[in-house]
Amino acid sequence: MLPEELKQSLIEHIDQVEHPRELVVDVMFAIQEHYGYLTDEGVQETAGLLDMSALEVEQLATFYTFIYREPVGKYVIHVCDSVVCWMDGYESVRDYLIQKLDIQPGESTPDGLFTLLAVCCIGYCDRSPAMLINRKAYGNLTADKIDGILEKLHRRS
Repeated sequence: MLPEELKQSLIEHIDQVEHPRELVVDVMFAIQEHYGYLTDEGVQETAGLLDMSALEVEQLATFYTFIYREPVGKYVIHVCDSVVCWMDGYESVRDYLIQKLDIQPGESTPDGLFTLLAVCCIGYCDRSPAMLINRKAYGNLTADKIDGILEKLHRRS
C-alpha cells in the first residue's frame, strides 16, 4: 500500500491535467521508486489512480525498458547492444561485466547492488560501446573505465 503522502501527491498531480492517462508512465515511475520495482500491487494502484484496467497498465509497464516488473539491484546496468555498439565491442563490455559481477544478463548480484540488462539502443552511438547505470550514460567503455565506475558505485553504497 502506498504511503498516504505519496498517494496524495500523485492525486494532486493527476488532478492538474486534462487527460490523466497521459501520466501513466510518471505514476508507474513514482510507484516503482517507492517499491524498488513495479509490483503487482503497484500495477493495481496505478490503474486505480488513473481509472485504467490493470491489464492496460501491465501492457504499458512491459513495453517500457525502465519500468521493472521484477526486483532489481540498487544500480541497474543497461548495456547497449545496438548495431554500432556491437561493431565497437559490445560483446567484450558485456562479457567483462558478466565476469566482474559474476552474473548473467537479467540477473542481480547476491548483495542486491547490481542488475545487468541488455538494451537495444541508448543513443550514445558516438561514444560506443556504451551503457546506462540508473539512466546515466557512460561511453567509450574499457575494462579500466568499467572498474572505476563500479568502484565509485560500491563506495556510495
